[in-house]
Amino acid sequence: MKRIEGRTLTGERALFQTRDAEILSCRFEDGESPLKECRNLVVKKGVFAWKYPLWYGKKISVSDSSFLKEARAGVWYTENACFSDLVYEAPKGFRACKGLTLRNVSFPDAEETLWWNEGVEIQNVQARNAPYFGMYTKNAHIENLDLVGDYAFDHAENVIISHSVLKTKDAFWNAKNVTLVGCVIEGEYFAWNAMNLVLIDCKVSSHQGFCYIDGLRIQNGNLEGTDLCFEYCTRIDATLSASPLSIKNPVSGRIRLSSPTELIQNDPSIDLDGVEIILP
Repeated sequence: MKRIEGRTLTGERALFQTRDAEILSCRFEDGESPLKECRNLVVKKGVFAWKYPLWYGKKISVSDSSFLKEARAGVWYTENACFSDLVYEAPKGFRACKGLTLRNVSFPDAEETLWWNEGVEIQNVQARNAPYFGMYTKNAHIENLDLVGDYAFDHAENVIISHSVLKTKDAFWNAKNVTLVGCVIEGEYFAWNAMNLVLIDCKVSSHQGFCYIDGLRIQNGNLEGTDLCFEYCTRIDATLSASPLSIKNPVSGRIRLSSPTELIQNDPSIDLDGVEIILP
């Protein structure tokens, strides 16, 4: 591997199509797409201070580095890339990537970040100002995500999230095959139109959450901060350690409550025999 060290690189496509290189303590500024179409790179202690730094790369490792606000749309269309121990300040990062790992990353401004990616591993990530974070994410395993931003994981598929805190309105809308384990979720209208949604040991506080879901399984769920839930849900299998404030118009399945709650059934088209509600 060749080594590029201690340089400030400027101008458009400064290291275009670089192959098999270790890039140490370099700064990229005043020039778009400095590492476009690169292969087999190891970048350490880098500073990215201009637009589109890493597009169409393959086999990329970036660690102990910073992406400044000017590095907008920083990482798109990469394959088999790992980013660790970063501060990533730029919006619109990480789109249309395949085989993406994010580890120990802080996103102070995660606007429109992590869209259309497939094959994602996330561990110890903090994201703020993160509307639509993770939209259309597919085949992802996520652990210890601390997220603040509405509309998270819209249209996500085949996603497992564990031990995370998600403060997000309209999370997981239109999502399929999502499992949440040991998570805390806060935000209105949780998971509408989802399919095959599993929650294990989770706490959810949501106004009018869990609606229009087909295939909902909750194990040891704390829903004490949720109201008007389960409306038009089908195939429910819920065991709750803390009951919601109210349940409204569930269609089919079984709900095991820890304590009585308000039950609203005001849609005469629903067959009430399709839902079994079990009280302690």
